Amino acid sequence: MAESVPGDLRPHEIAVNAPPRSDADLWFIGSIHTPWVDRKTSPKKGDAKDGPVCEIRLDPLWRGALLGLEGKSQLQILYWMHQARRDVVQQNPDFGDRGIGTFALRSPLRPNPIASSVVTLERIEGTSLFVRGLDCIDGTPLVDIKPIFCYDEQPERHPA
Repeated sequence: MAESVPGDLRPHEIAVNAPPRSDADLWFIGSIHTPWVDRKTSPKKGDAKDGPVCEIRLDPLWRGALLGLEGKSQLQILYWMHQARRDVVQQNPDFGDRGIGTFALRSPLRPNPIASSVVTLERIEGTSLFVRGLDCIDGTPLVDIKPIFCYDEQPERHPA
């Protein structure tokens, strides 16, 4: 299974032949717009306090899902790293003398390239959310938006 697949691998990195089919459907619900055009220029981790304001453009179909999000200070943003390799099982992030398993890293190279960032919500304008704390490239597909609740904060209860 640890067969090396050609490509842009570093020394000590290993890729496998990925499965040919998918197990689930995934709907992209919008797109993320940042100042970064490629992996080389994007930060390795977003800065929710001092990072640049980025725009999350939600598809208008999902406008109603934003109800109740105003006033939330932090959100968890899930996104699909669409330019990442999906076949790498061992990586060499610091060009060292050994490989490290993909699941021991936060690298975008993974079987299902889903990323998660906790961001600070600055404002909402229509179906656009303006946030700080992202680390993805411009045009990244949006998977989901979730509020962050503090341990002492209770979600509002709405009558059924």
